[in-house]
Amino acid sequence: MSTATKTRREAEETPRAVKRVGHRARAQRREAIVLVIPALLPIIIFSVIPLVSGVALGFTDATLGRNAEINFIGFGNFIELFGDNRFWGSFGIGVVWAGAVALLTLVCAMGLALLLNSDLRLKGLTRVLALIPWAMPPVVIAIVWRMIYNPNSGPLNGALEAVGIPGVNWLGDFSTALPAVIVVGVWAGIPQTTVLLLAGMQSISTEQHEAAAVDGAGAFRRFWHITLPGLRPIILAVTALDFIWQFNSFGLIYVLTEGGPGGRTMIPPLFTYLEAFRNREIGYASAMGDVLVIAILLILSLYLVNQFRQTKGARS
Repeated sequence: MSTATKTRREAEETPRAVKRVGHRARAQRREAIVLVIPALLPIIIFSVIPLVSGVALGFTDATLGRNAEINFIGFGNFIELFGDNRFWGSFGIGVVWAGAVALLTLVCAMGLALLLNSDLRLKGLTRVLALIPWAMPPVVIAIVWRMIYNPNSGPLNGALEAVGIPGVNWLGDFSTALPAVIVVGVWAGIPQTTVLLLAGMQSISTEQHEAAAVDGAGAFRRFWHITLPGLRPIILAVTALDFIWQFNSFGLIYVLTEGGPGGRTMIPPLFTYLEAFRNREIGYASAMGDVLVIAILLILSLYLVNQFRQTKGARS
């Protein structure tokens, strides 16, 4: 076969090969879409559609009741909302609640993860015990802690009175209600953060710690210069996501205090719930929900931008 004939055949075969590859790629994409649809349907039905409906209701005067007419009022709810000091007060409480819980959870979980990563006796049992709060639903956690905080028969006041300290109405006093629910939020959030930090610690090479120890570095210096930098991506991710999760929390504080005393623990999701189902102002409550969605998206976008910059810097 001459070289010219061989070249001509290769030129004729190339478009056919490209077409076959294109057909195969399209078939794989169709197969991937078919496989993903069963997982997407519940998300669309139970998340996307309610979210879109809630956003739309924020532009109406919808109320909770039979045969209630729904009228489009544009930005009326939002104009009223920006002058509602009750909502912005709850927004500030929500930021304090979420920030305190996220930071204190990180500190406590870091200490527990360091302990579990050491040569601790009964390490397996300790890890199981540390995960107990993770296995409990928020409502159960709240009920247990209400019993602990009970001013008359709670074990916490009983222990204080046993050493001569007068008992405290932990959930009913203005000065102690918010710190008390923050303690519960931290206790409930420690296990998940501990697991993530412990996984990050175990991914750090032990050779670095051994070399630093040989050079005379103590435990604190090894933690500060080796462990902490290695955990930085996990710390940023856990703190940001925990803040968003706590800012959206509802059940824990609802069962503990229902926002009291006097709105001292009234976080935005709880305020929105009460506005919708006690005051029956569905449209106004939906406008509050729209503002919360925007705030959470802004926080999430800041986190994602930071992650993108770190990834880009690592590649360059």
